[in-house]
Amino acid sequence: MNIHYTARQTEATPEVRAFCEKRLRALEKLLGSVLEVDLILSVEKYRQRVELNVKGKGPNLILAEETQDMFSSLHRVFDRLESKLKKERAKFREQKRRKGRERKELGAPEERAETGRRVVRSPFFSLKPMSIEEAVIQFDLKKKEVLVFRELGSEKWAVLFKRKDGNLGLVQPD
Repeated sequence: MNIHYTARQTEATPEVRAFCEKRLRALEKLLGSVLEVDLILSVEKYRQRVELNVKGKGPNLILAEETQDMFSSLHRVFDRLESKLKKERAKFREQKRRKGRERKELGAPEERAETGRRVVRSPFFSLKPMSIEEAVIQFDLKKKEVLVFRELGSEKWAVLFKRKDGNLGLVQPD
């Protein structure tokens, strides 16, 4: 990483250089593959301005801060750089995750195109044989839309479901 210092109406003192290099080393993990950092220090009357240009593989970042003290301007600009880098990294991760989700969703497009509806498996059934009254109690306890159960006394399956009018419907195969 190349660091270029430019001082306008002031000097880039060794303390300022050491501070900047220390903060950039601390941010090196977030910076990743940054090629160049341009640091422009300027003084106008009582205003101390710091401008930071970060050039790398990704988007170039340009940050500027202005206060009455040079070191507070440097603190602020490096804090803003850190928050921007974290935001960019989070955005990059989210884009990567989103692409993975899109690939998974596009896994079986011909099935959806044919039916237009989705089939979702649900484990709402009871293996234990039960009477219709017992099934109604289980249905109310589980608060589900449908309950599939085996009828007591026979090995046939039955379906209990909630109707639109609020009553319960029962489907028994003949």
